[in-house]
Amino acid sequence: MSEEKKKNVFVKWTEKHAEFWKFVKFMIAGGGSSVVELVVHMVLLNTAFAALTNQAITNPTLNMIGITSKGYLYTYLISTTVGYTIAFILNRKITFKADSNPVLSMILYFIMVVMTIFANGWIGSAMTTFAISHNLTGNFWNLIIKIIGMAIPTLWTYPINRFVIHRKKKPLIEDDK
Repeated sequence: MSEEKKKNVFVKWTEKHAEFWKFVKFMIAGGGSSVVELVVHMVLLNTAFAALTNQAITNPTLNMIGITSKGYLYTYLISTTVGYTIAFILNRKITFKADSNPVLSMILYFIMVVMTIFANGWIGSAMTTFAISHNLTGNFWNLIIKIIGMAIPTLWTYPINRFVIHRKKKPLIEDDK
């Protein structure tokens, strides 16, 4: 089978399953940006802000989402900003090909990200408490809790990105005269 024919089969499939294909691209963009975020996080935590990890933060709101030191706070802010910025750009340009107002999209995205961070903190805390109370501890259960905690926000982040943040303008319909 020729390359052109294979490409046509793939293009036809993505056109036939356009909404599913957008979801797949959304997941790829999210996964890729998460990898970059994790790398930036680990590098900063173990280099630039390593000395600040001994300086405790006792703010209950920050502690709820896992931020317990100044080093971790700075690392988290920078790496999260990098990861979410990459995801925003990839989803806007490639996944959804949005043409709506970019400033409004950024504001809406920022609000969604802040809400997601706090929801993740609460969900992760609740799942960890549940797991400990049911003796579900150790690396395996930590991995399961992390995967579930990462998957849950997709329930709201995909629809919000797809239908609110990264919209396409509706084409103007010309009157037949």
